[in-house]
Amino acid sequence: MNKVTQPTKTAEIKREKHTVDIKGKILGRVATDIAKLLMGKAKPYFVRNQDCGDFVTVINAKHVILTGKKESDKKYYRYSGYPGGLRIETAGQIRARKPQGLIEHAVKGMLPQNKLRDRMMKRLTIYSEEQPAQKEGSNK
Repeated sequence: MNKVTQPTKTAEIKREKHTVDIKGKILGRVATDIAKLLMGKAKPYFVRNQDCGDFVTVINAKHVILTGKKESDKKYYRYSGYPGGLRIETAGQIRARKPQGLIEHAVKGMLPQNKLRDRMMKRLTIYSEEQPAQKEGSNK
């Protein structure tokens, strides 16, 4: 009896849709769960060189919890590449301006830094409130 593990084919990958409500949950704890869903690590046919993950929709991003004094002390840096182009924001400022940015930054940092990360991040949808905002021009 010769048992050989068969490689995962792209046609065998089945993507599911998950909705995660993060109201009252800690940012880092929930970001690891979201990253696992995007990578597909819980699936039996998971392989690192293919994108096996699922679609994830996050709601209530505005109500995520940061422990300790991270709301005022944690800083996020952006640099435009030009002299004087360094922008520093605290987590509280980002939450006020764009609450989805906190979740997106945390999840992106927990995904593998390779060519698959952009594909995984495209399957992540984040809403700051309970109900997704209706797009203009849609009749739903």
